[in-house]
Amino acid sequence: MSPSHTNEVSTAPIPTPGPIGGEKLSVHAGHLVLPPEKVRQVVRLIQCPICSFPLREPYTLPCGKSLCRGCVPATHLRLNISYPATANRLQGFQCPFPDCLKEHAVGDCSSDVTLNKVLTAVESELTTRKEAALAGDLTTYVIVKNEWEEAGVPSLRETETTSRLLPGGRLLATFMLAQRGELKHDAEVTFGGAHPTADQAESDNTVLAHVQEAARTEMECQVCYALFYEPVTTPCGHTFCRPCLQRVLDHAECCPVCRHALSIGPIVNRDACPSNELLTKIIDSFWADQLDCRRQAVLAESLRNGNSGYDIAIFVCALSFPSMPTLIHVYEPRYRLMVRRALERDRMFGMVLHQRDGLRQFGTILRIENIEFFPDGRSLIETVGVSRFRILEHKTGDDGYVVANIQKINDISFADEEELEAVETGRRRRDSNRVTPGRASSDSALPAMVRSTRRFPTTIVEIKTTPTSELMDFALDFVQRMQAQRVRWLTAQILTIYGECPRNPALFPWWFANTLPVKDSEKYRLLGTTSVRERLKICCAWILEWERNMQW
Repeated sequence: MSPSHTNEVSTAPIPTPGPIGGEKLSVHAGHLVLPPEKVRQVVRLIQCPICSFPLREPYTLPCGKSLCRGCVPATHLRLNISYPATANRLQGFQCPFPDCLKEHAVGDCSSDVTLNKVLTAVESELTTRKEAALAGDLTTYVIVKNEWEEAGVPSLRETETTSRLLPGGRLLATFMLAQRGELKHDAEVTFGGAHPTADQAESDNTVLAHVQEAARTEMECQVCYALFYEPVTTPCGHTFCRPCLQRVLDHAECCPVCRHALSIGPIVNRDACPSNELLTKIIDSFWADQLDCRRQAVLAESLRNGNSGYDIAIFVCALSFPSMPTLIHVYEPRYRLMVRRALERDRMFGMVLHQRDGLRQFGTILRIENIEFFPDGRSLIETVGVSRFRILEHKTGDDGYVVANIQKINDISFADEEELEAVETGRRRRDSNRVTPGRASSDSALPAMVRSTRRFPTTIVEIKTTPTSELMDFALDFVQRMQAQRVRWLTAQILTIYGECPRNPALFPWWFANTLPVKDSEKYRLLGTTSVRERLKICCAWILEWERNMQW
């Protein structure tokens, strides 16, 4: 390298750091100055809340919080869980964060790919700056504040204040203190001197600017290639903007990067699947202005895709269910126009059951799969159910059909589904453990076939305490018996339209509602439910009613 080029590199302008947490940096003696609390905020972003060391192989939990892989608690066998009961959900652990403390399934947790890349880049930059500081003369006196004094509470025990003279400016010295394990995650710090020296301020600005630059390269969604907006980390460890992931999962229920199977309900539901807390904090801290621009862009896009300010057009006709086909004969001029507009956009519209007064609250979003036009303008469309919704407000537009603002109805997460089952079946299992010896011997004397059917519920009360897997077994047993009896509602023609009976508990209730001759008012109850277990209980209640009233 030529001497002239060496001089050019050494005098290259230092990039100006952006605002921290949306606040502008103060100026002292002609230098931008990071306040002590902001210095501490930056270092805290890369510390594990459990061990307080810089995060190593960070895992992001279903509650949105992150910790080192080595800080994940020991696992245990989970009890009273029969659905979904996949191999990776049989083991779990209690969340170590006090504001959660829920039981997390091992299958819901994995190494956070984005966070790993971000923290690796940031720590690499800080390590480079640390090595340069060790070779220089700049030092900073860091003092860890007493937690009792900070809270204004007198301590009954003598505590020694941690103070260290470390190389570099304030930011780098605080990072080194955390790296040495001498700075608790929640602790605050102060520094020697009322204001940083010019060299300390310059060091802080240089380190912060390079840290922001290093982190920014890993902060783009792999769907929209823009800064993360409401980052959601999937169980496979990949992160996307929540709106981007929602659009992807409307078409395929798998991760866009690794094709790992995902459940759409929990992912798009903010309550069931919170945003990645640490990534959100990093973005809020470093790029508040860019985040505001992203927020405005997402809002503008949602308005462009609407129906004159409303979310979706509504076809008022019949009951439809997710994942199930619906064949519609379109002949009214207003619905011809509605279907044509749907074809020009995303091929989707809402379907709600007709009623005399007002509009039903719940419905299903349908996607047009195929369409056949007739010479007189009529059409026959084949659709499939995508998701359910609740109507928030609606109006009849100038073109004659209803448009509405809706809220999608999502199922609770697998973790909440398992918790619901554990609570409802726990009492039954405890009661079964108190069976008297005489009762046990009398049961064992029953014929094997009778004993095998005793697990099936015979009353509504028993349905409520039956494990989810046994509810499914009960329903499948009923369908098999009805097929053997060649009932009219399970003909070959019906099975051609709706398919064979699914063994997936998530799909079965929708198929059952389409085939069993039950009143629409009963089937409509399924649309407002938020768990597989609740829907199976409704279906099993129908079966008990059928058994009592064979004239159905």
